[in-house]
Amino acid sequence: MSRTLGRRASAEFAGTAMLVAAVVGSGIAAARLSPNDVGLQLLENAIATALALGALILTFGPVSGAHFNPVVSAVDWWLGRRAATGLTGRELAGYVPAQIGGAVTGAVLADLMFGLPAVAWSRTDRTGGNLWLAEVVATAGLIVLIFALARSGRGTAAPAAVGAYIGAAYWFTSSTSFANPAVTIGRAFTDTFAGIAPTSVPGFVAAQLVGALVAVAALAAWYPDAEQTAGVVVVPQLPEEANRR
Repeated sequence: MSRTLGRRASAEFAGTAMLVAAVVGSGIAAARLSPNDVGLQLLENAIATALALGALILTFGPVSGAHFNPVVSAVDWWLGRRAATGLTGRELAGYVPAQIGGAVTGAVLADLMFGLPAVAWSRTDRTGGNLWLAEVVATAGLIVLIFALARSGRGTAAPAAVGAYIGAAYWFTSSTSFANPAVTIGRAFTDTFAGIAPTSVPGFVAAQLVGALVAVAALAAWYPDAEQTAGVVVVPQLPEEANRR
């Protein structure tokens, strides 16, 4: 791995870790502060996640693009492969393990910050056709939003727009919008409010991959030249990072 790719992968690791720490940590805090009101717990969790996601995109976006999500990286590679604008196959191979490793680290970090065992497998089953459909919708919407912003030259709005979308999707999807295979895997490592049982992970990840395929089809119809701006997803990188790819 080159020094530049290593720097970018480390940003993906750290950003994804902090994102999962925000999801899990705010879930634990919400359950403790509002023990008798699940709706309020979800609201607190959603607001913290949306705000943290926007801040993390601003922090790490100039280095790695702030994907924090294997399906975003995979679609970026797929769309940009012919125009040589998105991730290369080698870069994708560096991003995805960093994102998954970061997600697991973030869950462990959140557990430790709240005095819980570092790893406790979640016992929260999340399975069923309705939840899988929700993950398809949540993931497809997220990817279309990200690439539409890039293609229309509004990448600077991504921190606010992506954070707002995820915060809203907590409420309009029955699955509470995981929309991210790495985050899904990471949340299996914590038996807390935001956890997901390991046996439920494959169904969610499969649905997220289907959502990515739906998004690619939608982008082909609505933004047929989206590959031209795959290099600035989720947000543009610093010139020296982009030039060294």
